[in-house]
Formats: sequence, structure tokens, C-alpha cells
Amino acid sequence: MLPVECRRCGNSVLVEKYSEAHTSVQWLGDAERSCPEFAQLAAAGEHSMFIPTCGALRGSIDDAVDDGRVGLSLRSYPTPGRLD
Repeated sequence: MLPVECRRCGNSVLVEKYSEAHTSVQWLGDAERSCPEFAQLAAAGEHSMFIPTCGALRGSIDDAVDDGRVGLSLRSYPTPGRLD
């Protein structure tokens, strides 16, 4: 995972891009305390589990992908267990 900083508030998250449509984001702190957009929605009664994304952070991640700072992950893992 690679660090990406939000251009709006400076919050850093870890990001891994698996496909054009699949991006994994790992917050390094509580989203409702780290992100002004999440904090505003939380103050209005929404819980961070139900907030899909921060628009500014999403834009920052898209910019990092567009300028090559975050590329597609080549990581793959064997799947443990089996389906019966």
C-alpha cells in the first residue's frame, strides 16, 4: 500500500489499486476525527461506516493514479481453503 495525502486537509491514508474500479483505502486514524468531510457528516448524525468516501480524498487518490504515484497492484495471494 502506498501513502496518499488529501489535497484538502492533509490527512494521509494508504492506498492500493487492484483495477480501474477497485481501490483499497486504509485509514490510519479515525475517519470522523481525521477528515473534515467525515466529521461534518458525523456531526449531522451519519456514522462513518455508512459514508462511502470523502470527495476530496477520492480526488487526491485519482490524481495520484493519473500522475503515476499509485499504479495497479501486481500482488496476488493464494486463496486459502476451498469451496465445496
